Amino acid sequence: MPPTGTRLHPTGRLIPADLDEQKVRAVVDLFYARARADDVIGPVFNRVIAGPDWPEHLATITDFWSSMLLGTGRYAGRPMPRHLALRELGDAHFARWLSLFRATVEELCSPETAALFVDRAERVAHSFRIGLAISRGEDSTRIEILRAP
Repeated sequence: MPPTGTRLHPTGRLIPADLDEQKVRAVVDLFYARARADDVIGPVFNRVIAGPDWPEHLATITDFWSSMLLGTGRYAGRPMPRHLALRELGDAHFARWLSLFRATVEELCSPETAALFVDRAERVAHSFRIGLAISRGEDSTRIEILRAP
């Protein structure tokens, strides 16, 4: 039986008591508001996602994080191909994404929930960086995981 206030993810791991749909949405909304205004990653987001498309994108990203962290299964997309098309993406973008993401979740979440978000974000960034290297014909075996500063 899970501790009081927690529940089990379909994988069997515990979901922190403060992690729910409202928390996921709050993280997504605040993070992307910051990301869009950022000097490093903002230009990429703002070029790729047109203004009227932001609400739909935020809903999709909320579904992604809800599926990953809460096991809701709402996201069934394939984010890799869209990211592979962004030829300008590099480690500086992923490092900044992780830095802003960590700052956001540490502001909004308990330490346990923030750590879970950051762990998953680091894994996502690593996966994308490997996919990008492979698609560019680069050696992906030497890519080390970026940690959110």
